[in-house]
Amino acid sequence: MKQAIIELIRAAQRSLAELPASDAAELREPQVERTRDPSRGDFATNVAMVLAKMGAIKPREVAQRLVAALPPSPLIARVEIAGPGFINFFIADDAYRQLVPEILNAGHGFGRSRLGAGRRVQVEFVSANPTGPLHVGHGRGAAYGAVVADLLEAVGFAVHREYYVNDAGRQMDILASSVWLRYLELCGEDIRFPSNGYRGDYVWDIAATLHREHGDAYRADAGRVFAGLPPDALPGGENGGDKEAHIDGVIAAAKHLLGDNRYRYVFELGLNTILDDIREDLAQFGVEYDEWYSERTLSESGAVIKAIERLREAGYVYEQGGALWFRSSAFGDEKDRVVVRENGQSTYFASDIAYHMDKLERGFDRVIDIWGADHHGYVPRVKAALQAMGDDPDRLEVLLVQFAILYRGGEKVQMSTRSGEFVTLRQLRKEVGRDAARFFYVMRRCEQHLDFDLDLATSESSDNPVYYVQYAHARVSSVLRQAADKGIPAETSPGTDNLERLNEPHEQALLRSLARYPEVIEAAALKSEPHLLTHYLRELANEFHTYYNAHQFLVADAALRDARIKLILAARQVLRNGLGLLGVSAPEAM
Repeated sequence: MKQAIIELIRAAQRSLAELPASDAAELREPQVERTRDPSRGDFATNVAMVLAKMGAIKPREVAQRLVAALPPSPLIARVEIAGPGFINFFIADDAYRQLVPEILNAGHGFGRSRLGAGRRVQVEFVSANPTGPLHVGHGRGAAYGAVVADLLEAVGFAVHREYYVNDAGRQMDILASSVWLRYLELCGEDIRFPSNGYRGDYVWDIAATLHREHGDAYRADAGRVFAGLPPDALPGGENGGDKEAHIDGVIAAAKHLLGDNRYRYVFELGLNTILDDIREDLAQFGVEYDEWYSERTLSESGAVIKAIERLREAGYVYEQGGALWFRSSAFGDEKDRVVVRENGQSTYFASDIAYHMDKLERGFDRVIDIWGADHHGYVPRVKAALQAMGDDPDRLEVLLVQFAILYRGGEKVQMSTRSGEFVTLRQLRKEVGRDAARFFYVMRRCEQHLDFDLDLATSESSDNPVYYVQYAHARVSSVLRQAADKGIPAETSPGTDNLERLNEPHEQALLRSLARYPEVIEAAALKSEPHLLTHYLRELANEFHTYYNAHQFLVADAALRDARIKLILAARQVLRNGLGLLGVSAPEAM
């Protein structure tokens, strides 16, 4: 409906030669919005005021000319001019009723469009280091990224879903060393476990696999492991130890005592075990990827070297203190950043530059990264590097997802990743279910903190938003079952037959709510704001429940019964479509 009104306004503009030419962007795409007050119509536009400003004409005079020039349309019941020159459009009741067969005929496709015209978009999300299981913080990024990708696909973009596997670098070495130390304990060695090691039970499990399959083949004397290492930091820092230097020493000892082949085996065992676990967790959460992109391929393919050379050729890399620096301060960063350390090793930042260079070289029109909010300062650096290489930084959009805070019984659930004391995504899914987790995770903008009430998520009440929406869907199915049980015909007539009987205010409100669905999908997709869809579904469910409680559907009047069944079937279809885009099931019974 919104697009149809835009076309009517465009036609009126073209027919009025005395108005300013419609070559400005705001005139090619007139701003049309739904009104908040039904007394002011269904849609309103400020195009008359925009035209008046451009042509030095009184806004109300422009509005009057435009209204007079609007082509006739069965969509419009009447048009009014309000205030300084707003044009308000009142949609005909029949136009809303026409929507019912449109929804039923389109089915799963209702609300989808070709707005994106097949343009290629890459969405990279989660991309957690494979150093431990996914926790509830990762879950929010997973749900958010999956829904953003599905929404973009629903409006016609060609979406590529990608997970960037950080399978190189220091954190993976810490994991491998942590696994080996736990293995040594299983071999009977007395180990002082580093304060900066990974302590979760999953590390013990990987170490147990190593010990079970290889016995003492990877054993080394604990004294040799810790000989000459810098002291570890004790709680409170009383001994003046350095936990970072200590764990680096442990890593060096592991590599030396194990040798390249055996160390690589422990490294790969830890990586693959956890990565397989992550894949399974995400699949069970309804998240699938087109590609798992390995960080190691950037070095193996020479992409990191290529990116640094492109920056050097552009004049933005210099050497200082034996290291190579990217002149990011030239693009507003607080200081320049190291891309190659004094020891010749490239930094994480260098890999990220190469990775984003590679993304754009793969031909994506737009790249969306979904990162944790702690990466806030990292965004301008990556964009600066792209700009320095001559790429368009606006092709990269970064959505920063705030952490999800769990509450149980009104108390905050404490979490700590390194210590292993955290709630995993798998535990959350088992406690509240995939549907509630997916829905709750996207109920707010990504940059807003999310308080996740575990008790609410499992409650069967109208206060639980996912239950409330799913119950609306199930209620429609229950009406059809009741009809079958009572032997009441519930087969619907074709097209718009009998829909003129839908005159009750509750029916009109439900029809208007259904009409908003395509607009909500478009806005949620283009703005990367899935919460718009969750809010809409709650409102639609409320309209349905209100209608359900106020009226009977299986009435004796066959024509009225037919019209009402068609209306609630349309509502069920839209609820199902919206829930599907959120990755949430649409149950037939609850």
